[in-house]
Amino acid sequence: MYGFGILKGLGVTLRHLVNSYVDDIKWGVSRYETTEAFEARQGPNARGVVTIQYPEEKMAVPERFRFIPFLVINDADHPEAPGDDWCTSCGICAKVCPPQCIWIERTNDPETGRPVPQPKNFYIDIDICMNCGYCAEFCPFDAIKMDHDYELASYDRTTRHVFDKDVLSKPVSYWQEIAPTRAEEERLGREAKEAAKGKKKKRKK
Repeated sequence: MYGFGILKGLGVTLRHLVNSYVDDIKWGVSRYETTEAFEARQGPNARGVVTIQYPEEKMAVPERFRFIPFLVINDADHPEAPGDDWCTSCGICAKVCPPQCIWIERTNDPETGRPVPQPKNFYIDIDICMNCGYCAEFCPFDAIKMDHDYELASYDRTTRHVFDKDVLSKPVSYWQEIAPTRAEEERLGREAKEAAKGKKKKRKK
């Protein structure tokens, strides 16, 4: 009786040991890198050990993963305005930010002194930011997005953890790379709005 119980327990242990490596063998080196592998390994039907050997291995993050915001700018090869900011320094993101970690300095015309719809400086204190995504949600120009880069630790948090405009600015191609589905949806939405505006102008004429 007791010998059968011991063998049964060893069989369960052996089965778990084998199952620990079944999915690793199935997915190979891409077991955490591709979207398909990520969904399978993090889903309810995953088998085996799912411990990630960080930093040698890094888990793929979903498109809606939220971390420190960044500013969207045109690509360097843009035909009309290479590198131009999408941000108009309207200040909505700073107003809706719960921990008030965003500071914006608007650009002024040197001749007239009037404000120009472009930020001169844009700061985010990443130690205060709670990664809520309100700034990206309320931005009327799709000019601020939530990044996927979560490796931001440093020994100097007094200066290096206050990101300025140069650090925050990233091209729209970067956004299309980390969130292709959402970027395409937003592009189609902008095109639809522009088409609707064009129809209204034609009706007025």
